[in-house]
Amino acid sequence: MSSSRLKNLAIAALLLLNAFFLTMIILDNAAIAREQRKTMENICAILRSNGISVSPADINSAGELRTMRMTRSDEAEAVIAGVFLDEYILIDQGGIYLYENTARGVAEFASAGDFEVVLNHGVITDEEGTHRVVRELLSSLGIETSNPVITEDGEHRTVTAVCTYRGTEIFNCAIEFVFGSDGSLQTVNGRYMAGADAVEGGRQISSAATALLDFLASVIDGEIECTQIYSVDPGYQRRVVGAFGESELAPVWLLTTDTGSYIIDDATGQVAVWN
Repeated sequence: MSSSRLKNLAIAALLLLNAFFLTMIILDNAAIAREQRKTMENICAILRSNGISVSPADINSAGELRTMRMTRSDEAEAVIAGVFLDEYILIDQGGIYLYENTARGVAEFASAGDFEVVLNHGVITDEEGTHRVVRELLSSLGIETSNPVITEDGEHRTVTAVCTYRGTEIFNCAIEFVFGSDGSLQTVNGRYMAGADAVEGGRQISSAATALLDFLASVIDGEIECTQIYSVDPGYQRRVVGAFGESELAPVWLLTTDTGSYIIDDATGQVAVWN
């Protein structure tokens, strides 16, 4: 048998072997997906038997969320200050950075992403449309967020954008843009995430089934009243873990129900009212 024929047979054998393993992986993934669907159907049945209506279609999967350490970035703060103030004078007040431009305004940054920008009247306006202006600002700032939401109280128009990390919401990190009645941007405040590092040995989020059972336990104990769950979403919650503002992103679950929204701590199972 020629060497070229042996080579072709070897290649064909490898292709068949790869096809076999690929088929096994696909079948395994399909089996896992079926098992997960079955588990969620069983959990939903348990909840319904306890008077809580919920559909598996309203339960989102967790993905690869795990505990992350938030990091501060002088470069990111300088970019944000520059977008609003152009040129500025930087004053270090013992870890709190103050950026000043008397013609435009002032920006103050504390640890772990907390900040506030106060602008002089007319520096930035929503003449081109509030949503458009905010989206352009967020893009220039380099802050990853979900879709901005506008609320009005007569004198002010506030645009809130919840921060995200790799597409997953950080429920208690948001940026607020406050416009006056004449369309002038007055303040920008909130907290954002400059960066994150994986915490060695950090907890990876568990299944939605575990969160739902924790929630059910609170209902049975009389701590919460609920008859309908509209959505179950995984996400992060920023927590201060050090005396100088050191923070972490901890995996949590957000349940939206007929009696309000609730955050479930994935590590402890504790249920807390959200907003």
